[in-house]
Amino acid sequence: MPRDLALPAAAAVRADLRLIADMVAPDSRVLDIGCGDGDLLDALAHAKGVDGRGIELSMAGVHACVSRGLSVIQGDADTDLADYPEGAFDYAILSQTLQAMRDPRGVLENLVRIGRHAIVSFPNFGYWRVRMELLLRGRMPVTQQLIYQWYETPNIHFCTIEDFASLAREVGVAVDRCAILDGKGGLVASRPSWRANWLGEQAVFLLKRG
Repeated sequence: MPRDLALPAAAAVRADLRLIADMVAPDSRVLDIGCGDGDLLDALAHAKGVDGRGIELSMAGVHACVSRGLSVIQGDADTDLADYPEGAFDYAILSQTLQAMRDPRGVLENLVRIGRHAIVSFPNFGYWRVRMELLLRGRMPVTQQLIYQWYETPNIHFCTIEDFASLAREVGVAVDRCAILDGKGGLVASRPSWRANWLGEQAVFLLKRG
């Protein structure tokens, strides 16, 4: 019987992490791309007994993960995912990183090639506060999910929930489950819609090849 997930306090702010963890089956093989300090991998390993692997761009993140006993390598998702064989994992996870990819479409295609399922979370650029910031102030928005000023952000491909749903259809990816969250991490909707695109600050999608 899997234990309750014990995500650290810093990660608990990330509502998407708990949803992602809920979507992962016990004893599965997981690849966490852009795994940061390894909070999600560590929680999954202890609570669900997963065989977890990670890729992280920053060496500081890699060292933090390795110090926790996690199997993580330094790598770039834009280029290194192509080296993984098809169906190597049960889940390929990309949390809050898609918007920083140079080739989001190529990364999404690799996710569903590498994993039987892919889990993707991202900030929604169609969120009403973002729209109001642009409309009323004419400034690039800063929110809980979009925390950087425009001149220092690593994000290069902003998208809305509708944009992502459209890309999934183009790539031939089926949506198994969807959770769209408001600014406090509450569930707004369980499928894309104009209302979800307006009220959702971030989204989590569980995907598989169509």
